Amino acid sequence: MSFSSFTVRLPRTVIVLGCVSFLNDAASEMITPLLPIFLTATLGAGPAIVGLVEGVAEATASLLKLYAGRLADRGISAKGLVLGGYGIANLARPAIGFVLGWPYVLLLRFLDRVGKGIRTAPREALIAGAAAPAIRGRAFGFHSAMDNAGAALGPLIAFVLLGAGVPLGRVFLWSIVPGILVIALLAFGVPKDAPLEARAAPPPLSFSGLDRRLRALIVASGVLALATVPEVFVVLWARQAGLPVTWVPLAWAAASFSKMLVSYPAGALSDRVGRLPLLLGGWSLRVLALAALAFVQPSGALLWLLFIGYSTTLALTEPAERSLVGDVAPLAQRGTAYGLYNLASGILVLPGAVLFGLIWERVSSAAAFGAAALVTAIAALGMAAVARKARASA
Repeated sequence: MSFSSFTVRLPRTVIVLGCVSFLNDAASEMITPLLPIFLTATLGAGPAIVGLVEGVAEATASLLKLYAGRLADRGISAKGLVLGGYGIANLARPAIGFVLGWPYVLLLRFLDRVGKGIRTAPREALIAGAAAPAIRGRAFGFHSAMDNAGAALGPLIAFVLLGAGVPLGRVFLWSIVPGILVIALLAFGVPKDAPLEARAAPPPLSFSGLDRRLRALIVASGVLALATVPEVFVVLWARQAGLPVTWVPLAWAAASFSKMLVSYPAGALSDRVGRLPLLLGGWSLRVLALAALAFVQPSGALLWLLFIGYSTTLALTEPAERSLVGDVAPLAQRGTAYGLYNLASGILVLPGAVLFGLIWERVSSAAAFGAAALVTAIAALGMAAVARKARASA
């Protein structure tokens, strides 16, 4: 890959939205790695409840992403939708520090993900619209890198606060500080011409009328969602393997830093070699990482390597997936297409996360990770078959 791949000048909208995601993820990831410990150790919930909380949260976001995408295609201000979504999330998230039972955590995580659902598809449509196809992978790679940079900073802040003796619940309250900066930057930093132009209602969405690659990606994303292991479960796995609670935020930060390092190069590589080869390669590596979590007995440096490795495989494919949607979706339906993609990639997280937690409780963590590896392999093979057919008919 040439040096020029790393020096492309990105549009202002892409840069500002990347900075917004950096700050928002710093706020969010002060909480996320500690949430399963807060639920289990402080509130007395089990792994199945952890799966329920995370599954409901992600399923809620996925349903709203399609609706918000349709609103953006109808000409509703994309900036307004994004601002509203971030605002809801950054009000609900710090309030977790006040709760006394897991149902309240479920409610606040639900509201947090409502905000994510409202903002995601319009934001991705803005990025896809601002970046030309030749640099779209880099644009989404940059956004993912900034997202993960914030995800690395947030746990470090939590680590420092915990080391200073701040109680777990108070750490959640401190997340309001970067949250305020998110709203300010978004309100004043996104260009005034960023919202999509008003237009008539988009045409009815016909799944059969979509590009074959987009249909395959949506189906594969749904299957992958069923098998995607929320990273909070990897936190429980690490705790089970002996990682001290105070080191959990640091391990989470290291994983996010690794994701940050690979996101932009992965997006740039997808601009050069194509989206599908990168998707298939990344999904195959995810299968190997899940198998390792299932069958390798971790200790010391190996525990950290597996923790970081699984998270990194998630970051490898994200820019290519989001770029592929922008490449093949009709302009008038771009917001809807992003909403549909996010719906498929999130709606099955709920049953998948709950099922994963139940297998963990009733069989073992190894059985749960092994099942996830098998389903991920099936999704990757299905996408590979579609890619071969597409090449044969080209």
